[in-house]
Amino acid sequence: MTKPERPFASKADVPPSTALNGLRVLDLTRVRSGPTCVRQLADWGADVIKIETPVDTAQFGGPRSGPDFQNLHRNKRSLTLDLKAEAGLSAFLKLAETADIIVENFRPAVKTRLGIDYDTLSKTNPGLIYASISGFGQDGPLADRPGFDQIAQGMGGLMSITGKPGEGPMRAGIPIADLCAGLFAAQGILIALFERATSGKGQWIQTSLLQAQVFMLDFQAARYLMDGDVPKQAGNNHPTSIPTGVFRTADGYMNIAVTGNNIWTNFAKTLDREDWLTDDRYATPPARSEHRDALGAEIEAILQSATTAHWIELFTRAGVPAGEINDIGEVFSEPQVRHLGLAQPVKSQERGDTELVGQPILMSRTPSHIATPPPTAGQHSFEILSEIGLSEAEIADMKASGAT
Repeated sequence: MTKPERPFASKADVPPSTALNGLRVLDLTRVRSGPTCVRQLADWGADVIKIETPVDTAQFGGPRSGPDFQNLHRNKRSLTLDLKAEAGLSAFLKLAETADIIVENFRPAVKTRLGIDYDTLSKTNPGLIYASISGFGQDGPLADRPGFDQIAQGMGGLMSITGKPGEGPMRAGIPIADLCAGLFAAQGILIALFERATSGKGQWIQTSLLQAQVFMLDFQAARYLMDGDVPKQAGNNHPTSIPTGVFRTADGYMNIAVTGNNIWTNFAKTLDREDWLTDDRYATPPARSEHRDALGAEIEAILQSATTAHWIELFTRAGVPAGEINDIGEVFSEPQVRHLGLAQPVKSQERGDTELVGQPILMSRTPSHIATPPPTAGQHSFEILSEIGLSEAEIADMKASGAT
């Protein structure tokens, strides 16, 4: 089926971006990892159709009016379909023939049971790019285990290296496994789109919370794989660059990152402690590692003589990375954050005028912005079903039967 022309979902005068204009995405996701992936496509201008059940439109994590839902589902259209009903499944299959991309994060067996898996749909749409996000992968010994961000943080090693030594495992303050799995899925989709331009063929993209979390171990994973070193918790101290961490000042705390000999030299000179440069305890990185606590105590004794702002000014002038430790309110009051436009205005259908977090990427020709708030459930059902050729009578019958 040919992909129909359509106006932008909300009839907005200006779409979120023109970068992905012309791409149609069917969003079968829920919770966080899948919506994170799809948000990347919606914010860059793809026609994203969020497919929801006609009856149970409750969302994990809170109502549609809640901050979580509002943040994840902007710039989309909403179609309600019961995929277990014959008419609902038939409509979905027609819609799938018009899609460039489908994203789902069901448990692995669900899509096959419904008959909406990649092998089935690609028979009539060979250019389809189909992205699946799961807890632990589409196959293997743990494929059927239910996934959740904190479970992946623990199994993927993050909690073993987060927190203070001796205080037990600690989760990160954001759902990093969910978020990274969604971002990696979006990256996979863009890679597949680039390849499709040459081959004309789609493909099945798979990632999981566990894969994302293990990948995000980064240099900590490399320490083990290459040297057999099992990293431990280090609290706010950097495990290898010393002194890097959180330090008390006269009016609070600050971060300082002293990496490399040049910065170490500038740091010592800024604190008027050039004797550290020849002190056998601190002169080399291995020595500083061995005497980390003693060095930290000496540093804090000096820093507590002045304010955080005072030290940041001095360190910045000397080329030593240093910064405030902000709460979330202070983050969005930070002049640089305001300058970068990370909080973007939107008129929510449930909340009125509010703000959401915008994309952290600036593009010179095809920038992204929040064009429309999250849709109400089924807001665009008639419009979308009409686009795939259903008559008013057929849509009315589907409505009456509960299929949409």
